[in-house]
Amino acid sequence: MKKLFPLLCAALMLAACTTSEEQLKQRAGELCRYIPDHQLAEESKEFMTEDFYAVLDTMFSMPEFEAMDHEWLYYFVTGNGGTIADYEVQSVEIIDPSHAIATIMVRQQWEDGSAADDDLEEHSMLMERVNGKWLMADFDGHKADCIRHIAINRHEQQLRDAIYDYMTREIGAQYLQGDLCIPVLMIVDEESGEDGNEYVWGDFWVFNYQIAGDTLKTVSGGSHPGKLTVREADGRLYVSEFERVEDGAGYQASAKRIFGTHYDVYEAMHANENVREYVRAEQLRYYIRIHELNYRYYQDYGWPAVEL
Repeated sequence: MKKLFPLLCAALMLAACTTSEEQLKQRAGELCRYIPDHQLAEESKEFMTEDFYAVLDTMFSMPEFEAMDHEWLYYFVTGNGGTIADYEVQSVEIIDPSHAIATIMVRQQWEDGSAADDDLEEHSMLMERVNGKWLMADFDGHKADCIRHIAINRHEQQLRDAIYDYMTREIGAQYLQGDLCIPVLMIVDEESGEDGNEYVWGDFWVFNYQIAGDTLKTVSGGSHPGKLTVREADGRLYVSEFERVEDGAGYQASAKRIFGTHYDVYEAMHANENVREYVRAEQLRYYIRIHELNYRYYQDYGWPAVEL
């Protein structure tokens, strides 16, 4: 009996371990339903660790013109082809009592259930046990991607805020005033100099608006292309210099000098009214959202109102 006892304990431990792995596979299968696909479902908060949901929520709340530079955010698995992800939990590796890694195999399917292709993609889900529940803690290492991009975005937003402030205070004040001055930043390129300054080339617009109900009516504005020098002082960024493109006969020569190798990109952007209006509407929507305003349209004099 003494000889059998250790063997019996080992068998029971093995059975318990096997059961645990099977339970984790089932749980991983449940968690697959909350992998972001073009959007972060609010109900997924209960199935993710607090910090993983927080970084994803921050990313999905960013302005579209920032976040869409990283399409993995919107297409965690399915891509931009209209397919539906079919998940299969292949295995689960228990790392320690509170962490496990699930290997997820994904095949793309069309809406009629047919396979989009024959290739299986392998993905990795980190699971963490929190308060007795196994939750999704990461997926394909995207948590680190989010944290890195959020840091970049915060600096980028500080840079944009410095430019917005300068354009509103120094340039917008030169025009006929309205209720609001909302610049439009069409940034061509940015560089960090060895001198610690940042240099931003772009086609910078200012628009002063009069508020009429739910409509922002343009009263004045204009384009100011050029190169901005941005410096840091006391932990804040500010525009210290603005080298502008000249008007009239000196326009092209000054634009080529200031923009240098960026000139072709600038000219293509500056000459395309559709691009400008797209960026304008996008940045107006962002301004309205972050300031919790209720405006639905903007309207230039003599033109129909544009819905935001």
